Amino acid sequence: MILSWIEKNLLGSADPREHGKTLKGNVKSYWRYRVGDYRIIADIKDDEIKIIVLNIGHRKEIYQK
Repeated sequence: MILSWIEKNLLGSADPREHGKTLKGNVKSYWRYRVGDYRIIADIKDDEIKIIVLNIGHRKEIYQK
């Protein structure tokens, strides 16, 4: 489910930011993507045209420190 969402929405996308939202606070440089009840936390590197997935988890647990 998550892998197919990444392939459909992010791979080859001209702007991967259009599918996500920035996080807030001290992690505001990271982006989150909603995939059902799951979240993908990512760092987008424009200079390398790279999306680095930092974490994937259920929405109840993904934001816990």
